[in-house]
Amino acid sequence: MNMKKHLILPALLLSVSIGYSQKNKNAYELASPNGQNKIKFELVKNAPKYAVSHGKTEVISPSEMGFVLKGNEDLSSNFEIKGAKTSTFDETWEQVWGEKKNIRNHYNQLVVDLQQKTGNKRKLQIQFRAFDDGVAFRYVYPKQNVKDSIFIMDEKTTFNLKEDGKAWWIPANRENRDEYLFKDAPVSTLDTVLTPLTIESKSGLALSFHEANLVDFASMTLVNTKGTELKSDLVPWADGVKVRVKDSFTSSWRTIQIGENPGELITSYLVLNLNEPNKLKNTNSYFRPYKYLGIWWGMHIGKYTFWESDKQGATTKHAEEYIDFTEKEGFNHLLIEGWNKGWTPAWYENKMHMFSFTKNADNFDLEKVVEYGKKHNVELIGYHETGSNLINYLKQVDEAFALYKKLGIHTVKIGHVGSKLNMKQMHFGQFGVNYFRYILEKAAQYDLAVVYHESIKDTGERRTFPNMVSREAARGQEYNAWSEGNPPNHLTIIPFTRLLSGPMDFTPGIFDVEVKQGYPGKRVQGTVGQQLALYVTIYAPIQMLADLPENYEGKPALQFLKDVPTDWEDTKILEGKIGEYITTARKDRNSADWYLGTLTNEKPRNVEVSLSFLDPNATYEAQIYVDAEGTDQTHNPEAVAISKKTVKASDKLQLKLGGAGGGAVRFKKL
Repeated sequence: MNMKKHLILPALLLSVSIGYSQKNKNAYELASPNGQNKIKFELVKNAPKYAVSHGKTEVISPSEMGFVLKGNEDLSSNFEIKGAKTSTFDETWEQVWGEKKNIRNHYNQLVVDLQQKTGNKRKLQIQFRAFDDGVAFRYVYPKQNVKDSIFIMDEKTTFNLKEDGKAWWIPANRENRDEYLFKDAPVSTLDTVLTPLTIESKSGLALSFHEANLVDFASMTLVNTKGTELKSDLVPWADGVKVRVKDSFTSSWRTIQIGENPGELITSYLVLNLNEPNKLKNTNSYFRPYKYLGIWWGMHIGKYTFWESDKQGATTKHAEEYIDFTEKEGFNHLLIEGWNKGWTPAWYENKMHMFSFTKNADNFDLEKVVEYGKKHNVELIGYHETGSNLINYLKQVDEAFALYKKLGIHTVKIGHVGSKLNMKQMHFGQFGVNYFRYILEKAAQYDLAVVYHESIKDTGERRTFPNMVSREAARGQEYNAWSEGNPPNHLTIIPFTRLLSGPMDFTPGIFDVEVKQGYPGKRVQGTVGQQLALYVTIYAPIQMLADLPENYEGKPALQFLKDVPTDWEDTKILEGKIGEYITTARKDRNSADWYLGTLTNEKPRNVEVSLSFLDPNATYEAQIYVDAEGTDQTHNPEAVAISKKTVKASDKLQLKLGGAGGGAVRFKKL
């Protein structure tokens, strides 16, 4: 269906009537289009406060707003309202690629202009938007009469939750950035945590706190201050300053997504809607969603090395073998890590490693491999490991990107291993925010799509720059190769937490889940059926087939990985409970087919799926891949039962999942 863009131009509504009492003159209420979500803004003793409700449920009790500037100057009180206006916006826009093709952006907006009564008489504008799936607000500090260097020392925004709830959290400002396992705890017990922060409120609502359109500002983390109150805690520069700007600033949007159940958070597009429309009109010419293989897992399991050695992974010979396999199985993209000079056995340690981004490693010839790939219809994915030495990387980046452009490489994976950028600044601070945006815009100049690892969190910039195709920004598959591994429930948590921010390069598709060629005692904590489900439950426009070619050879379940697309027209969460299970259905953007992924934690589960999402006037062949009878994490975890049956929208499908198991279904329209 080609939806026509319809746009209701923002209408200015009269805000303050003259006859109002003083109390009302300083208070405004903004409701979402369906009336369910309401924001109340009020000046209380000259200090701005906001509150949020959903239906009859109070979600956020009156909460503080504003900043503290250098010299302890307070930008959170002593205000008067200079003006307020409301408007409505409604349009439907099309994603270039995504989990849903057509997205409605429908909100009511309130813009309040404040000015301090004395001192520097600083102005501050607060913009509020109320959507049917949540609310958002941001601060705009306009250019003022004085020449100003602004130093934000603290943000005073609080989220004063009316009720406690179960928060699914990972810690902030730690050595491994955001690569931690999610834990659950009452909101009232949290320390400093990263967003998205998902909360199952005692009121029964599902809430997610995050930010959108983060540009030239520090990332927001949340810290529990008292009771069930969370406060914004901006990630600082090394010297403790939170944000440095000249003359003016615009904060990211502080977002609160509100669902009647956790699945509704996944199909909320509020974060995307708060970003600017697509600025790149030519992305389609160099990026279309795809699946890829890689010389990658072999290094993580110790079969190969990243560096030059007798077990070197990135050799011309290995590359040609992998290209042959990639072509044979009908795929067109291959990632090769370690192709360049600078790798050592200590490459991942916190040091200013000196990688070259243009010189070949011994035993590897980039131009020859690219040429071989072209003959076999396989395009290489570029790889830059910076080791977080950005001084070194930024000196070479133009030359490195130009090399890829010359060779016809259109995607680059960029790694930032290291606990701090340049061993000094946190990835999530304003320095990191600006660096990641700078590289993204530079990549666009060279027709390059970007996959970030060890990166800042996603705040929806893929809408504006659709060359921002995926990122890691969480604990991915690689931890199963060399650590205690990810427990099975990790895969039932991240769709409701990390994945709310955007696509993830999780690198699914391990068929040798016991990792027989790897380190002793290390393995994937789940079944092959669960690995298949990930291609549907984890959204990304590029998905890796992460295992070694020999582990796919001759396996019937490989057919699902060949069929499953990475670009969708629609997404539905059929059921899910955070930490326990999830069942996701997605419709292919380029055919009439639907796909389903379902997985469970360590408990076996019988899943009954209503097929009401299918076209009611059609029949489908359901191609079913699910844990074989008696299969679970520790019993024959690689066994997948493959069957076919004819189904229609009025049917229900029964799927039996083993412990730490899963399954996937292709619904092929007949």
